[in-house]
Amino acid sequence: MTAVTAAPPRTPQPRPAVRTTATERGEGWRRRGPLLPALLFTIAVTQIPFLVTIWYSLRSYNLLRPDADRFVGLSNYADIVLDSTFRQTAWNSVVITLGCVLVAMALGIVLALLLDRPFRGRGVARTLLITPFLVMPAASSVLWSMAMLNPTYGLLNWTIGLLGVEPVDWTSQYPVVAILMALVWQWTPFMMLLVLAGLQAQPKDVLEAAAMDGAGAWRTFASITLPQLRRYIELGVLLGIIYVVNTFDQIYLMTAGGPGTESANLPFYIYQRAFLGFDVGQAAAMGVVVVIATIVVASLALRLIFRSFDVKE
Repeated sequence: MTAVTAAPPRTPQPRPAVRTTATERGEGWRRRGPLLPALLFTIAVTQIPFLVTIWYSLRSYNLLRPDADRFVGLSNYADIVLDSTFRQTAWNSVVITLGCVLVAMALGIVLALLLDRPFRGRGVARTLLITPFLVMPAASSVLWSMAMLNPTYGLLNWTIGLLGVEPVDWTSQYPVVAILMALVWQWTPFMMLLVLAGLQAQPKDVLEAAAMDGAGAWRTFASITLPQLRRYIELGVLLGIIYVVNTFDQIYLMTAGGPGTESANLPFYIYQRAFLGFDVGQAAAMGVVVVIATIVVASLALRLIFRSFDVKE
């Protein structure tokens, strides 16, 4: 009987490295080519003006004294740190932004929960509740300052007058509160739409299983609905902060930043320094600080949101 000799194992040969050919590189550029005009346009309208703003922020440039234009380095940034008005307007920006976003989100969640239930006339109710977000900020500012908060014939003072409360000059006595009321009225529909989209995207079988297990309405909302709405709430808060921090119309038309600078925010104060005080150098330095701070906050918030999206449920 002939013995069978086992063949020695074959050593796997390394695969040759794949080399990028000129054809493949050309194909890659052909795919990117249509995006280049959009990229160049974005750079032209965002980065170039920002670089010019940085250049102005390093100079002592006042339109009333054009002959005194000179390079001062970081002197404008040092003046910002010592400017008490800048610190006050920065604090006002934080209060107005967070107050508007948090209150609007809370009201948006309540309205979304109500609109998620079937009832007669739900389509009409949704349309009416979305309407404030479609009104232009300038028009809503005039509406609130003249029709709602006027100390003589405003609807709010008429309402509290029925309860025996004396009329209040909201824009003079409580300017920040007046601005917050107008902003919350405008941004609540936006938050409501985001939360309503999240409510309608959640699986119904999970809710039915919770009901069969005997979970009440509050328990179901806290344990099932609210965690599923987390991404929508985070996105609404982030977008709200980015947009509300740039509020200008309501402050300019309702309080003009007053009394004094009590209700002024950073965009309004920068406008005052640039177009009323004609101090372009210091206004540019303030603008650079605000842009950098906004980018940092937005980047951190986006990282948290993207991390929550990457988590597998």
